[in-house]
Amino acid sequence: MFHAILIEKNAASGPHAALQALDDERLPDGDVVVRIMYSTLNYKDALAITGRGAVVRQFPMVPGIDFAGVVERSADPRYQVDDTVLLTGWGVGETHWGGLAQRARVRGDWLLPLPAGLTARQSMTIGTAGFTAMLSVLALQRHGVTPAHGEILVTGASGGVGSVAIALLAQWGYRAVAATGRLHEHDYLRRLGAVEVVDRAMLAAPGKPLAKERWAGVIDSVGSHTLANACASTRQGGIVTACGLAQGMDFPGSVAPFILRGITLAGINSVYQPREARLAAWRGLAEALGDDAALATMRVDIGLSETIAAATRLLDGGLRGRCVVDVSRWEVHDAPRRSAG
Repeated sequence: MFHAILIEKNAASGPHAALQALDDERLPDGDVVVRIMYSTLNYKDALAITGRGAVVRQFPMVPGIDFAGVVERSADPRYQVDDTVLLTGWGVGETHWGGLAQRARVRGDWLLPLPAGLTARQSMTIGTAGFTAMLSVLALQRHGVTPAHGEILVTGASGGVGSVAIALLAQWGYRAVAATGRLHEHDYLRRLGAVEVVDRAMLAAPGKPLAKERWAGVIDSVGSHTLANACASTRQGGIVTACGLAQGMDFPGSVAPFILRGITLAGINSVYQPREARLAAWRGLAEALGDDAALATMRVDIGLSETIAAATRLLDGGLRGRCVVDVSRWEVHDAPRRSAG
């Protein structure tokens, strides 16, 4: 038996999430069984748990789009019993039971060995959000954007992707400007490495097709008007990476920045990245953040039993940074707490 958050769908009341004890026989097909140590609570997980978004594709479903843990059984020769592994993406938590549980059975192709220099807890402080942030920064670098080119705008800066993006950019000498609706998090964003904190209101409303050039690059996790305005104010030849849609899926913008300034809009999809790209990105994350205090700064620790309540707080803007779930704490009912390190 193991404990998990299970989302079931009732024809009368719709999806409902609850903490349940489940039998191992209910685990879906896969060639590797992992005893999960840590998972995370992401925006997508919160939508699934609360039923506010159509994330789950089949029911019943264990949410959780990432996890880190120890191999218990393996039919994949790449993984042996007691290997520490991590997983992000591949539809886990949407079409295949995910990480908000004490056990998972998955395909070995979806797993990665834990990178040297990271603990399981640190890897989930980074998690899917941090992996996405890394892919975004790498896209800027492939485009030729260096610290000398100017400021990088990070939208949704208090969230998971934004927090890790700021830490990475600061580590590599970039001047990151954080856009957030939580201006009271000014000190937090400064500690992560932001050189300036701006109100998201300057980007969130309809704007002009072209605005004053400012950004050498943008990492956007918000979408909609925010993304359109970020494009409008990106400098000649700059790049905007788009990896989220917290404000909306629409793009109410103009082709003007692309034609008149030659900017690039690069979509970032972390779910189906090939294995070699994943390994390279995680090596870079371990080198950049393995010994960095920023991970402890951005981490909020909760137990498995707290994730349902925390999902609502996350969607309502009550949680910042990275929410790490210790799945062994399934009977703990205290509030989320800041990490001591």
